[in-house]
Amino acid sequence: MYIVHVHIHVKPEFLEAFKEATLENARNSVQEPGVARFDVIQQADDPTRFVLVEVYRTPDDPARHKETAHYNRWREAVEPMLAEPRSRVVYVNLFPDETGWG
Repeated sequence: MYIVHVHIHVKPEFLEAFKEATLENARNSVQEPGVARFDVIQQADDPTRFVLVEVYRTPDDPARHKETAHYNRWREAVEPMLAEPRSRVVYVNLFPDETGWG
């Protein structure tokens, strides 16, 4: 698996609009064949901060995701809502392995 954590800081006045756009993107993203999981999490002590936990089946799948219409609609919609540029960290999973048993 190829895991990407996207860290996002949203301007407070855009919280609801950001959540709406991001949840719509997530609903579409989980339908992509290369997406194993797509979580949207909001920081408990600072609701303007989010992490998208994107789990892809292969390292090529994030690029395919970025070619989709729903991703590009999301990116264009949320860009002006951000308090700072998005950042991302890429991970590979060690446990469980692809069988789910470690």
